[in-house]
Amino acid sequence: MTAGRYSMMGSVAALVAQTLRTYNCEPAPLFEQAGLDMSLLSNPDTRYPGNRVQHLWQLAVDASGDDCFGFVAGEQVQPVVLHGLGFSWLASDTLRDSLTRLVRYSRLISTAANMLLHDTDEGLDLVILPPKGVKHVVHASQDAGMTGFLRMCRLTAGDAIDPVHVALKRPRPTCHERLENYFRAPVEYDADTNILSFDKMLVDTPLTNANPELARINDQAVVDYLARFDRDSLTMQVRSRIIERLHDGTPNQETIAQSLNVSLRSLQRKLNDEDTNFKTLLESTRRELALHYIRETHRSLGEITYLLGFSEPSNFTRAFKRWTGVSPIVYRENN
Repeated sequence: MTAGRYSMMGSVAALVAQTLRTYNCEPAPLFEQAGLDMSLLSNPDTRYPGNRVQHLWQLAVDASGDDCFGFVAGEQVQPVVLHGLGFSWLASDTLRDSLTRLVRYSRLISTAANMLLHDTDEGLDLVILPPKGVKHVVHASQDAGMTGFLRMCRLTAGDAIDPVHVALKRPRPTCHERLENYFRAPVEYDADTNILSFDKMLVDTPLTNANPELARINDQAVVDYLARFDRDSLTMQVRSRIIERLHDGTPNQETIAQSLNVSLRSLQRKLNDEDTNFKTLLESTRRELALHYIRETHRSLGEITYLLGFSEPSNFTRAFKRWTGVSPIVYRENN
């Protein structure tokens, strides 16, 4: 992927426009200079070329005169900025669950997104790596991600949520004291990569506002969106097709390949290029849906068996034990 080919959600550019207005800067001339049609912002499905959005970030920093423009933008993030991901984030069972969704669906934000979660002895690190295939990244764009993702954690679990450590690739800005007051944690500058580190007990604490049904619905909205717009990611298209067909029984890769108008061999090769395979996608999709469904106490085990495409409840029970170590009934009683 080259810098000219990747795309970003229009809501990211809308966030830049919103933030510019807080500096009494009119965004329209900057959008025009960056080659972006500002009239498209009213369409939630709008995506812009990523390199042009990067240019917009730099123009915004220059116009505002604030080296911390990106951080200020991140502080204003609302769930709607992240499409369905924002709402499934709020409805997640734990912060780990939220951050896992962020990493899994990061291509929604940018098709060049490059994030991972790393467990350490002390906690959990959200690592934001340089975008894949992008040579020039404006600090402000990743600054917004760092504060924006922390803001989402605080919207989800309460304002008292603080990281234990923050690492930033960027040099220390002149406004570093304001920045450190926001993170409320030690901040390392000129780091190798951008990292938000959280306490392990904190990220695994059940959230009082968890809503598995709402999370599942919005996960599906994200998957459908990616299947429509992220043609570079066969993984998301296959996952969407699996979910559509599960209630008719276990889907096979030949049928999925036909539905995507690709040969079976091409499907297997392209999934391998994305470091996965059909069996892994089927298993992970079933597992994620099973964990959502089992928490919805109005659903019987028979209904869940049908929704996941298993022929018999006993087959579902065996699979669930393999995934979690306990039976569906025991898991439901303890969660």
